[in-house]
Amino acid sequence: MDFQTASKISENEARDYLEKLRWDGDPFCPHCGSLSVGKLNGKATRPGVYKCKDKGCRKQFTVTVGTIFEGSHIGLREWVMAFCLVCSSKKGISALQLQRMLGLKSYKSAWHMAHRIRHAMQNGPIKGLLRGAVEVDETWIGGRIKGPGKGPRIANKTAVVALIERNGDMRTRVMKRVTHKNLREAVNDMVCPSATLYTDEHPAYKKAGKRFRKHEAVKHTAGEYARGDAHCNTAESYFALLKRGVHGVFHHVGEGHLQRYCDEFSFRWNHRDRTDAFRTEAALKLAPGCRLRYAN
Repeated sequence: MDFQTASKISENEARDYLEKLRWDGDPFCPHCGSLSVGKLNGKATRPGVYKCKDKGCRKQFTVTVGTIFEGSHIGLREWVMAFCLVCSSKKGISALQLQRMLGLKSYKSAWHMAHRIRHAMQNGPIKGLLRGAVEVDETWIGGRIKGPGKGPRIANKTAVVALIERNGDMRTRVMKRVTHKNLREAVNDMVCPSATLYTDEHPAYKKAGKRFRKHEAVKHTAGEYARGDAHCNTAESYFALLKRGVHGVFHHVGEGHLQRYCDEFSFRWNHRDRTDAFRTEAALKLAPGCRLRYAN
């Protein structure tokens, strides 16, 4: 479903759409998993309420129970529209823009709404280790430190490592410190040993690369950015999107939330060859099982 379609549906149609995505015609109890359930249709019953018929449960539920929508006072129609906007915005969409477009009364609600969506994207299924030609590179996210002098000043920046399978999926990992141990663990956790690793000349990759079939590095300090198949240009293109989003849309991202923003951009990257409607449905299918409270 795209944004134009979502903006024209009713609350009941949005509920039916989410029920179809989650249950596909076979509703089950989110409390006990029983398939023996029935829909309540009484005059005093609000729409979309089901009841478990299992004797050990007998609880009522809706399609929102056990999802990021649970406990939200925002309508399901607005939730579907928000998913459409986040999934179709290449460089992200700010909470203030969400508030304006959805007609929400509170910026706080829009901000938490956006983080719930990122939380769902973060909890997507991992499709195994990265294989084939894999690029690994790191960048720094954060503001500049004012003052005289030259050279890198990263005291107020946070490192993001991107691991990208060419013509495939990618993973990201936020690090407080870039060390040999942290980089080696990230590469070992996410890349298959049979892969060919392409990195820059960071010394940590030299030791980590011995575990893989082949490792080639380009020397940025010598002005070398590509040598045949050896380059990190795919990772650089991801970083360009991420930084444009952080600086141009969000303006500031707290260190504690940075991983969620990276996962949002990774989700769109991994579905870059799909339509906006496909990305929206894929993200909505990740909503169950990952409720995020405001305190988190």
